[in-house]
Amino acid sequence: MSEKKKAGLRELSPIDIYKLLPKTNCKECGQDNCMAFATKIVNREVEIDSCKPLLKPENAKAYKALKELLKPAVKEVIVGTGDKACKIGGKLVMYRHEFTYKNPTAIAIDVTDEMPADIVESRIKKTENFSFEYIGYTLKLDMIAVRSTSGDAEKFKAVVKKVADSTKLPMILCSLNNNVMEAGLMAAPKARPLIYAATQENWKDMAELALMYECPLVVSAPNDLNTLVSLAKTVMAYGVTDVVLDPGTFINEGLPDTINNFTMLRRAATKGGEELAGFPLLGVPMVAWANKGDTADDLIKWREAYTASMLVVRYADVLIMHGNDGWMLLPTAVLRQNIYTDPRKPVAVAPGLKVYGTPDENSPVMFTTNFALTYYTVASDIESNKLNAYLIVVETEGSAIDSGVAGRKLTAERVADAIKASGIESKVKHRKIIIPGKASRISGEIEELSGWKVLVGPRDSSEIPKYLIEKWQP
Repeated sequence: MSEKKKAGLRELSPIDIYKLLPKTNCKECGQDNCMAFATKIVNREVEIDSCKPLLKPENAKAYKALKELLKPAVKEVIVGTGDKACKIGGKLVMYRHEFTYKNPTAIAIDVTDEMPADIVESRIKKTENFSFEYIGYTLKLDMIAVRSTSGDAEKFKAVVKKVADSTKLPMILCSLNNNVMEAGLMAAPKARPLIYAATQENWKDMAELALMYECPLVVSAPNDLNTLVSLAKTVMAYGVTDVVLDPGTFINEGLPDTINNFTMLRRAATKGGEELAGFPLLGVPMVAWANKGDTADDLIKWREAYTASMLVVRYADVLIMHGNDGWMLLPTAVLRQNIYTDPRKPVAVAPGLKVYGTPDENSPVMFTTNFALTYYTVASDIESNKLNAYLIVVETEGSAIDSGVAGRKLTAERVADAIKASGIESKVKHRKIIIPGKASRISGEIEELSGWKVLVGPRDSSEIPKYLIEKWQP
């Protein structure tokens, strides 16, 4: 790779930020003082634009210095426009335990200029309609990749226009022919698609198109990192500022090289401070379909799916995929969600009383913790069995039942307080509460503090329907 710009990346402290703030302690940012604001900045909990005095002309130099100081190791690039625009990159660290990843890996589904119009439309709709509720999050797909497989500029232009007219999802336009690419850009001149791709042979023509249409540009040099960063340096010198790197995606025996290249680029950016490696990374799991031969479609989809999942874990910021079956996309989308949550904070839901079905004054009352996975599992078991019941969600700082009891996050005091705060006493005439089996050790304390009779329920929420049939009596 090219020479490093810095010896390494130094961790910021609140003092580093505080030195550049106006130090007015005006509280306009919502914090008590400038030091508190600086601490929030270091933790990326607020933006520096929240400091109104900092935006004044006399503080322009300090503002610029702060922007440079807070610049992520991996540049953030925006693809598309409007409320569907997709941010990729913007990473601060290599490992998620160091700091929460931002901008989840964007997943694009491809269409080509040789597909029948109805197939193109069907794939667009299927991409738009992909939706899955997962522990309080809605998992979606992000982009459409329009590929020129015909090499015909007019065909490419027509399908780009069709996609642009059919969806607001951002596009990736894929062709190595600059004339074909220009035709596609002319069909959607204000769409700000991601241009794929500039190579050693065509970089100048592609860079000119990126500048003319104000689009981000992918530079591609499969399995050649030195050439890749050299291309990035070249197009940047030409004036292109929004760059995405494609180090190449290979399957089967080429997969180790793929993972190694992605890892080396991200390490160079975050640990080595190499600015020319500090751009979003693009992976193309759909290469699994190249040279298909007699291989069964399901096997190819499996290869594409596991390649995509590996690339999500190994720093890919955007993926281009061909298979669009739910069974192959859902695991990747769930993995992505898990990777891009804050590992320092359990995923939690708001505490309070939840009502299922049409319960009455004789209906059962249960409780669970506010750990999202626990709550949504219990809620799903109640809803899927069409039970009429009340569920009190207890604040446990995102702890599950067993860990909450062990770590004193789920206590009899908290349960008693939750019962009282929920208002359940005005909704039922009985005073019985079913507690999770894993919380049985605090059952006596709950009875004593709440005045409610405690019934120890099953350890697994899937057994709740059977338990209610056999044992519930108001």
